[in-house]
Amino acid sequence: MIKLSQLAINAEGFIFNPATGDSFQVSQTGLDVVSGLCDGKDDEEIVRLMTETYEVSLEVAQRDLADFRASMKTLGLI
Repeated sequence: MIKLSQLAINAEGFIFNPATGDSFQVSQTGLDVVSGLCDGKDDEEIVRLMTETYEVSLEVAQRDLADFRASMKTLGLI
């Protein structure tokens, strides 16, 4: 499985997996999550960033992060 540090990620949310040649586009929120994961932030830190940056409740941020991580796992990105 590829490590997050091996992904090519640009500021517009384009993610390239050099191991498979697959590419993905994420929203600004998704980019914030991926960047947080790449920086070694834990889920609590990422959820706090989401609630501070976007108008979203703690519960919604936690659910959205869990869903996003599940999608990344399905795609083989984590």
